[in-house]
Amino acid sequence: MAKGNTQRHLRIGKIGLEKESLRTDAQANIAQSDHPTALGAALTHPFITTDYSEALLEFVTPPLANSSEALAYLDDIHHFVYPRIGTESLWPASMPPRLSGEQSIRIAHYGSSNLGQMKEVYRRGLGYRYGKTMQVIAGIHVNLSIDEDFWPLWQTLKGDHSECRDFIDQQYFIQIRNLQRVGWLIPYLFGASPVVDESFRHAGASTLAEFDRHTRIAEEATSLRLGDIGYTNHRENEIGIKACYTSLPEYVHCLSSAINKPYRPYEEIGVNVDGRYRQLNANILQIENEYYSNVRPKQITYANEKPTDALLHRGVRYVEIRSLDLNPFSSSGVEQTQLDFIELLFLYCLLADDSSIDRRQREEIDINAYEVSHHGRRPQLELRRDGKSVPLAEWGGSIFAEMRALAELLDKPQYIAALNRYQSALHNPQETLSARVVSEMKSTSSTYLEMIHGYAKNYQAGMQTLAPEREKEWIRIAAESSAKQRQVEADDGLSFADFLNEYFSD
Repeated sequence: MAKGNTQRHLRIGKIGLEKESLRTDAQANIAQSDHPTALGAALTHPFITTDYSEALLEFVTPPLANSSEALAYLDDIHHFVYPRIGTESLWPASMPPRLSGEQSIRIAHYGSSNLGQMKEVYRRGLGYRYGKTMQVIAGIHVNLSIDEDFWPLWQTLKGDHSECRDFIDQQYFIQIRNLQRVGWLIPYLFGASPVVDESFRHAGASTLAEFDRHTRIAEEATSLRLGDIGYTNHRENEIGIKACYTSLPEYVHCLSSAINKPYRPYEEIGVNVDGRYRQLNANILQIENEYYSNVRPKQITYANEKPTDALLHRGVRYVEIRSLDLNPFSSSGVEQTQLDFIELLFLYCLLADDSSIDRRQREEIDINAYEVSHHGRRPQLELRRDGKSVPLAEWGGSIFAEMRALAELLDKPQYIAALNRYQSALHNPQETLSARVVSEMKSTSSTYLEMIHGYAKNYQAGMQTLAPEREKEWIRIAAESSAKQRQVEADDGLSFADFLNEYFSD
C-alpha cells in the first residue's frame, strides 16, 4: 500500500469510552444509597447507567471522531454527575473501597419492567456463581473501529473477492487474535491495581502479602483486576467455556452453545426458587456478557436483541478492549497518551500476523496474561512465545519497533510521543503505572484507602460546574430517560417468565 493511501485511509473510524466508578461515602465505604434520581434512569439513560452494583456507576460516551473528543465527553459526564451525588465521591481506582462483606454490595435495580428485571436477575446470578466481590472491580473499556473508507482498499490490496461484510468480519477477528497475543502490554504498562484494601475478601486475596495493616499487596503485580482475584470465569477450561476466535460464526457458536448447555453446579443453585429468580438459567452462561474476555467483537443491538444475533445479522461494528484499569492519577480515569498508545496498538494488530490461534498459543496467551497481571514488575520476567521463553523487555521492544515504524508511516506525532513516553518502562518496571501506585503509597505512608480516597476528594473538590447550556442538555437527557423507563414498564404485556422464554427461544 502506498504511503499516501495508508495515511489517508488507515485510521481509527470511531472511538467510545465506557468508565465504571463506584460511589463511596465520606468514610470511603461503598455507597449504600439508591442510584441518584437526578442522574436519570439507569435502565434507559444512554450515557449514565450502572453496572453490577447500585453503587457502580457506568459512564458511556457515544462513538466519536477521536479520543480527545471522547475524553472531553467523559469529562462532561463527570461534571454533571459530581454535583448530584451529594457528599459521596467517585472512587478513582479499579479495586474497590472499604466493603463490609457481600451484604454491603447492593445489586443494581432497574425498575419493574421485564427488561429491568432481566438485568437485575442476571446480576443476581453472577453473585451466586462467582460471588459479589469480584463484580465491584471497576475498569475502562475502549471501543474502537477502523475507518470504513479503509476496507475496500485493503480488500483489493489483499486480493480478496469475498463479500465486503465477510471480509471486514475476518479482518476484525485477525485484529482480535493479535490483541490477545500482544495484549499483555496494556496491563503491563497501565495496570494500576497491585494492592487491595483488607476488606476485599475474595478467596484469592488470602495469598496476598501485608503492605500495611489495612492493605494487601502482590509485590510484583500490575493488575490484580485482571488476575485470579479479578474478572474470571472460574473453571472455564473444565466446563468448556473458552470462546473461539477463528471466525465470527465459530465465535457465535461457542457462546451460543455455552448459553444453551446446562451445568450441574448452576442447576443446584436453582433458577426460580420459591417464586424468586436466582439466575436467568442454569446454563454455563446466562447471557453472552457473562463471558469475561479482555477483548470482544461488538455490534449495536436492537431492543431485546441478543448480542450474538446482532453479530450474525450485521457483522462486527467495533472492537471492545476491556483490559484497562482505572488510572487513579487522572480525574477521568484515563489519560490522552494512554489512548494514543491503545489506538496505535489497535491499528498495529490489524496489520500483524493473520494466523489462527492453536491450542499451544491459547495456553501461552493465558500464561502470559497471568504472569503479567501477577508478576509483571518482576525484573527480567520471561513470557511464552511460539513454544519458547522470551524476555518481556525483548518481546515488547520488537513490538514497539514495529509500532514505531507504523506511526512514522502514518505520520502521527501523538502516536510517536506515546511510544517515547512508555518505551523505557519495558526495561524498567518501576516506570509502570502499578509501580507508581506502590511508590506513592510508600512515600506518603498511606494505606490504599487513604491514598485513593484523597484523590477522590480532590477530584470532587476540583470539579467545576458545566456551562449553563450543557447543564440544561444533561438535565433534559436525564428527564427523558426517566420518562422512557416509565413507558417501558407501562408497555409490558408478558409475564416475566414468558418474557424470558421468548428471549431465549430463538
